[in-house]
Parts: sequence; C-alpha cells; structure tokens
Amino acid sequence: MTADFLGHPRGLAYLVFAESWERFSYYGMQALLVLYMGQYLLLPAHVGQVAGFADFQAAITLIYGPLSPAALASVIFGLYAGGVYLTPLAGGLVADRLLGRTRTVALGAILMAAGHFLMAFEQSFLAALTCLLIGVGCFKGNIASQVGEFYAPDDLRRADAFQIYQIGITTAVIFSPLICGTLGQKVAWHWGFGAAGVGMLLGLAGYLSGLRYLPAAPRPRAANRAARPKLAPGEDATILVLIALLPAFALAMLGNQEIFNAYVVWGDAHYNLIFLGHAMPVTWLISLDAFSGMIILVLNVLFWRWWARHHGEPNEITRAVIGAFLLALGPVVLTLASMHEHATGQKIGLLWALGFHTINTIGFANLFPVGLALYSRAAPRAVAGLMLGIFYLHLFAANMIVGWLGGLLERMPPTNFWALHAVLVTVGAVMLLVARAAFGKKLAPMTDPEMV
Repeated sequence: MTADFLGHPRGLAYLVFAESWERFSYYGMQALLVLYMGQYLLLPAHVGQVAGFADFQAAITLIYGPLSPAALASVIFGLYAGGVYLTPLAGGLVADRLLGRTRTVALGAILMAAGHFLMAFEQSFLAALTCLLIGVGCFKGNIASQVGEFYAPDDLRRADAFQIYQIGITTAVIFSPLICGTLGQKVAWHWGFGAAGVGMLLGLAGYLSGLRYLPAAPRPRAANRAARPKLAPGEDATILVLIALLPAFALAMLGNQEIFNAYVVWGDAHYNLIFLGHAMPVTWLISLDAFSGMIILVLNVLFWRWWARHHGEPNEITRAVIGAFLLALGPVVLTLASMHEHATGQKIGLLWALGFHTINTIGFANLFPVGLALYSRAAPRAVAGLMLGIFYLHLFAANMIVGWLGGLLERMPPTNFWALHAVLVTVGAVMLLVARAAFGKKLAPMTDPEMV
C-alpha cells in the first residue's frame, strides 16, 4: 500500500477519522454520564422512570450493599466504562469467526449511534447502555487491529502509527466535552447525548467511504475452516505473557481512568472553576486534558523519532515502563493540591489541574498507544482480533476498580484518596518493570539485537 499519509498507508487516515468520531461520541457521552446520574437521573423524582431500573439496582445492592446516589452513580459508571473494554473480546471473536472486521466495525457503529440517541430518553437509559456496550465491543478492538494489519511484524512504524491514531482520538476529546458537555450542562442533558449520536454517524460514514484503502478482509474462518491459521510453536507462551501483563497495565491506568468518574465530581467541588470571569462547566477539564494531550502526543511522537535517529528505537515494553512511572506522578499532584487546599482553606487553582493533566498525559502517551502496538505486533496472527480484545481487558479491570474507589470519595479525605491512587499506580509500574526484566526478550521485536 502506498505510504502517503504522514509516511503511512492512506487507509490509516480513514481509520483515524472513524475512530476519532467514535471517540467524540463516546467521550462526549462519558463526560456527562456520572454527572447526569448523580445530579439528575438517580434522584427520586426521576429514577422511577427508567425501565427495569429497580431490578438492576437490586442486583447492584447484592454485590456492593446500599449505596448513596453519588456512590451508585460511580458504580454504574464503573460497570459501564469497564464493560466497554470487556465486550471487545466477543467483538474480536465475531470478526474472526463470523462477520469479518469490516462488517463487525460497521455493525458496532450502528449500535453505538442507536445507543447515544436512546440516551436522550430517561426510560431507555439501560437499553442505551446495552447498545453502547455491544457496539463498542464490535467496533473498538477490530478497528485497532486493522491499524496494526498495515505493518509487517518488524516494522517499527507500528508504534508511530498508533501514536498518530491516539492523536486523532485526543483531537476528538478536545471538542466533545466542549460540545456535548456544554449542551448537556447548560442546555439539557439530552441535547448532549444527541450530539454524541450525530458524531457516531459521521464516524460510520467516514469508515465506509475509505473501505478500498483498508487491509484486505480475510474470509470469516467459520466459513473457511480449512484456512484457519494454527498457533506456531512457542506462540502459546507469548499469549500467556501478554495475559500476565494485564494486571500491571490495569493498575498503571487507574489515575487516568478516574478522570471521568470521581475526578469530575471532586473537581466540581474543589477546583476554582472561574475562567475569564465566568463559571465554566467541570466537563471542560476533560477538554483541557485533551488539549494538553494533543500537544504532548505530537511532541512525544517527534521526541521518539529524534531519539530513534540518535540512540536507536526503544522497544514497546521499555516505553510502557516509562509511561507507567510517569502516570504515578499524576495522583501525586492531586494529593499535593488537596494538601494545599486543606492548609489554606481556598479552592484549588486551575494551574494544579494543568499540572496534573500534563503529567498524566505524558505518561498515557507512553503507555496506552504503545501497549496497543505491543499487543498488535506480538499477538499470534491466528488470534489477532481476540488478543486486541484481551488487551482492552486491562481497562475493564481498571474501570471496575475505579468504580469501587469512587465510592470512597464520600468517606475519605481527598488527600488520602489521591495518595491511594498514587500508590496503586506505582505498584503497576513496578510490575511492568519486573515483566520487562523477566520477559523482555520475548516481548521485544525479533529484529532487536538486544533490549534497549
């Protein structure tokens, strides 16, 4: 394929466009979700209108015990935000065995658009979440797998491609809270969710328009069992190593995943949200995160290109270790900000927020997209879609933990709350460091003469 998009195949541009609009819709809705539940939907005047909610709440109570509306909102958010990273497992199997990647991605986009529009009605809240869970499962792992299919196993442009892919996502996250969040908080909740649905339809249109530039779709293996690839000798051990990395990735991502849950609730109460003389919606902090993230991701790509020219390209597991330790510093900033607030009695200035988001994004840029590149390259081709779905399991686990941790915000001083996150993320970073020492040769590209 012709390399005519920033040194990459043209099809990468269409995948970035489609994923960017999908993330616009997803993050626009997610920016509102915990606030919508805590400030509106779960209040006594409205919760009774949600179809099937009484049984749903009873099931949650069996597991978590009685919960306040704020804690219940955090748990539901965690279940949803975790679930969207569990369903890609099924989506990978559907693509590998039944429909193929292209049809599965398109089906996912249609389901997600339906889910966002259903969010505009209180009665269909649970149905909307169900459509979104299934839709993301069909869409996310499979479109990421298509990015990896452009590159040979020893092509180090793969990590660069996933960084560009992440830049597209970050661009969407800049605008989605500004548009969906502002519509939801300033006009009506349902306007914000409707805008997310429109974004998903644009993503679907972009994806379908670029089909001729995408990697050739293999026949579904259920229809061609004789052609189903087998695991080569040693690949089963590689699968086990990749699965063993998941707890470390999950812990390393806790601080980042908290941004859409307890962080916005805490920020609404503790940040001084006056900007240019006006009170801004707390969801704009997510746009701040994405805006700083865009700059940092671009600089990060340029830095590693410069580093590769002068010192050689570091392998993915090395960069993941660096990213995890940087992510641990993010909750440290929030801990110090909470200590400052307690000492002065004044709300936290937005410079603290800028510091947190900057450090967190540098860490994220060197962990998540690099992790995608690692799993895309190292995964045996016989289970490529499945292994990308397995990679997203670390975010399922992280969001489930975050959903539980968010409930502690009501019972724990903010200083202790964020210090706990810093400790947990550091544990994840240490685990990745140990994995690099133990499995580095297996995880490094075969062309690497030694660990970098």
